[in-house]
Amino acid sequence: MKLDILVFGAHADDAEIGMAGTIAKHTAAGLKVGLCDLTAAEMSSNGTVERRKQEAQEAADVLGAALRTNLGLPDRGIRLEEAQLAAVTAEIRRFAPDIVFAPYWEDRHPDHIACSKLVEEAVFSSKLRKYLPELPAVKAPLLYFYFINDIGRIDLMVDVTAEYARKERALSCYRSQFEKAPGEDVVSTPLNEGYIERVRSRDMLTGQRKLIPYAEGFASKIPHTVELFKGSRA
Repeated sequence: MKLDILVFGAHADDAEIGMAGTIAKHTAAGLKVGLCDLTAAEMSSNGTVERRKQEAQEAADVLGAALRTNLGLPDRGIRLEEAQLAAVTAEIRRFAPDIVFAPYWEDRHPDHIACSKLVEEAVFSSKLRKYLPELPAVKAPLLYFYFINDIGRIDLMVDVTAEYARKERALSCYRSQFEKAPGEDVVSTPLNEGYIERVRSRDMLTGQRKLIPYAEGFASKIPHTVELFKGSRA
């Protein structure tokens, strides 16, 4: 299956935190969007691998994703090394997306930073026909970065006001991470201490500069080409 968009995250829920509204908007428009989690989040303080897998698929279904895969890389062990680079590159070649998304390169969680760098390197390697020659090289997709915990320079924003209810539905699928269920052995973490409310506030502030109720921001390391500058003064 060829994908229009492939979104990478270190863990299930990364993509939803950063860009669930954008995913929902594109799937509603008929585009094929795939999600790829690098790890099974086996080091998470709460939840189990099996439960996270189930929650991840539920969230993907809410967003209308064409597929969700998991590369099984070690949680807290994402590294820019040959085996991991080959695995991510192969995933890009497998689906030949036009656009790839990865976490922003600065974040409080080291795995998000490592995922960002690994995906960036894999996007470059995906076009090299002498790298992994057993897999056909593909045209390097466009690469954009979404925000999880920390906000950086926003180069693009997507109005996700109409899709925001679906974003919150997708996030609510991760009950093991964002809720403290009575009677369960749950460790207090930033995720279950009002995290979804903070994501909502962030997305409101992102849209504020353009008078958009809810928006998701993205960064790019390459400039955008335009034919003519035009638009409103808003």
